[in-house]
Amino acid sequence: MSTSFLQSAPWLDAVVEIETLWLAPERRDRPLIVFLHEGLGSVAQWRGFPARLCAAAECRGLVFSRPGYGRSTPRTAPWPQDYLQQQARALAGYFDALGLQQERLFLFGHSDGASLALLFAAYFPERVRSLVAMAPHLFVEAKTGEGLRVARAAYEHGGLKARLARYHADTDSAFYGWNETWLRPGFDQWNIEDDLRTLACPVLALQGVDDEYASLEQIRTIRRIWSATRLAELPDCGHAPQRDQPTRVIEETLALLRTLP
Repeated sequence: MSTSFLQSAPWLDAVVEIETLWLAPERRDRPLIVFLHEGLGSVAQWRGFPARLCAAAECRGLVFSRPGYGRSTPRTAPWPQDYLQQQARALAGYFDALGLQQERLFLFGHSDGASLALLFAAYFPERVRSLVAMAPHLFVEAKTGEGLRVARAAYEHGGLKARLARYHADTDSAFYGWNETWLRPGFDQWNIEDDLRTLACPVLALQGVDDEYASLEQIRTIRRIWSATRLAELPDCGHAPQRDQPTRVIEETLALLRTLP
């Protein structure tokens, strides 16, 4: 059983500790799947899904908590409006610290992590062989704000804070870094469509039909931008397809992996 460790790495303007977990590192001749978590996620919150996908694909895996989440260094200041663009660029330093300079990565991102996967692939096309964007955000919709306000009420007046405390060393860092940023006045203008026009790898864009935070226009926009995008619109599925429809997600991901050289 693999255990997580703290990896020192440059991140924006600091050196931080990033909670890191390797899965099946002995499969050196197989692709490396890098898992990028959601806006309230962490290594632990993926639960058994990364190991299940890596076993099905016979691949290696890399799971980590971004700074501000899990056991990684908490955030020290409010995040700017372009924090996802900044963090996508910062990922390169973390991957380099792990010795992955020559590795072409297979990215698997959920929600904020899916946006990061798309941005990293657009900024560093030579480092990415393919990616899965699951429930990504390309722009802000009215229902996104509604979901964020519901989450704020659950955190401050319900049981969400206690539930998150099981996964994050600094729960306020994880929650408010995400929630305050998205609810900040002016953030409704955030949009990464232009950033993605340099995508160059095959993309699988997955989303639940019943997603509480966004409409299917998010993934349909990816295909309008980049023709090498395959869509999977999942019925009876909300914002977390890896929990609602894990078998379908794995099947779709394996189909993508089989197309790669």
